[in-house]
Amino acid sequence: MSQPENHPLLNRRDFLTDPAWGLGGIALATILAQEAQATAAPIRPVVDPRDPLAPRLPHFRARANKALVIFCSGALSQVDTFDYKPELVKRHGQPLPGGDKLVTFQGAQGNLHQPVWTFRPRGQSGKMVSDLLPNLGMLADEFCFVHSMTAKSNTHGPGENQMSTGFTLDGFPGMGTWVSYALGTENRDLPAFVAIPDPRGLPQVGPNHWNSAFLPAVFQGVPFGANRPIPNLARPAGLSELTDTASRDYATLLMRRHLERRGQDTDLAARLASYEMAARLQSRAAQVADLADEPGWLLEAYGANQADPNRSGFAKNCILARRLLEKGVRFVQLFNGSYAMGEGVGNWDGHKVIAQQYPTHAAILDRPAAMLIRDLKNRGLLEDTVVALVTEFGRMPTFQAGASGRDHNPKGFTVLLAGAGIRAGSSYGATDDFGHQAVEKVASVPDLHATLLHLLGLDHERLTWYHNGVERRLTDVHGHVLKEALA
Repeated sequence: MSQPENHPLLNRRDFLTDPAWGLGGIALATILAQEAQATAAPIRPVVDPRDPLAPRLPHFRARANKALVIFCSGALSQVDTFDYKPELVKRHGQPLPGGDKLVTFQGAQGNLHQPVWTFRPRGQSGKMVSDLLPNLGMLADEFCFVHSMTAKSNTHGPGENQMSTGFTLDGFPGMGTWVSYALGTENRDLPAFVAIPDPRGLPQVGPNHWNSAFLPAVFQGVPFGANRPIPNLARPAGLSELTDTASRDYATLLMRRHLERRGQDTDLAARLASYEMAARLQSRAAQVADLADEPGWLLEAYGANQADPNRSGFAKNCILARRLLEKGVRFVQLFNGSYAMGEGVGNWDGHKVIAQQYPTHAAILDRPAAMLIRDLKNRGLLEDTVVALVTEFGRMPTFQAGASGRDHNPKGFTVLLAGAGIRAGSSYGATDDFGHQAVEKVASVPDLHATLLHLLGLDHERLTWYHNGVERRLTDVHGHVLKEALA
């Protein structure tokens, strides 16, 4: 049979010699595959158990060397704060199109409800932000508003887990833990990762936000606040400094000898490092949390002198966050909202009467958080600090049936980014006309984590820890850097 000239069949000689099909092509494909595999090989930091928090180099040039995450617990409503939807105002009181059979977390939905607070243009960019958070709104030109964020769960516990650890299930390290594992810290007198709980209490999953899980325990976050000192740090009454130091030195000597005999025992190494850190913290932590040297005008600007203990307490925590970043703490996670006080009482979980619940929380968050960002900028700290204001998911554009609040909505909500490497005064992605679902440049929590790690000079696909037969990552097998949110 004759062969068409334009589609000749390969014979054995052609197969061996043709550069596309022959042995040379096979060899080239093998080499390229090996190079690709080498390029994507895991990067596990070399950690000296005797000094596990020693500073380490990033994977590539970093835009930021510190991170601040402000976590608004309870699910902050995007349609009442940052995601302006004229169509939601226009169709106020009408059914959500296509939502006649929609059942969300707590049950059936009522009709669309316009934002409870008026939106106004803010800053030179004219970004529409509501009157609920006017001070943060004034900083619109500092933020990139990521309007297309999505989450996997519409339940607070799993939602909080995912936002802080990358997974909805328990048992995974917090994002600050991954950063301290990767980079260590340049400040040897303070922890690499500090979590600052809300004065009202802990978020729903509590220590899951800052736990180490399967990473070495030394990298977990240390929780304390301006009015909540690190427990068991003070020297007991009646114990002299000389005796305390001698006892600690002797215990350190015994543990180091034991560690040398045991080899790679991360729990023991973490315990030893924690004892040494505790010795330094006895003076340093008290100093950094003592706001007595802050000028009166600055305390007033933050709202630290307010009579309400929740307002003043959160304001002091914001000042503490700035002081920690100023001292070189690598990762600070600042919480706004507490779970234990009940639904919507101590956090942003506005199911019942959002018009009454949200002003209480806004008065705690808005002024101090905005002043914190201004203060960081005034001191030049925003040049090397990336800031994220996050929440576990958003809320519905409808009111719940029989209530005056909004149900949970993981399909589209807003996260704010600012600081080092961020495209200030911009917006990324969009939800639909009602603020219900992300429809443009849809983003995920792994995308957010990948972006934060990227700004810190870390490749989220290669920063791993081998656990139970799996190369574990903060971003699991997902995540892309939100490049259009970057400067």
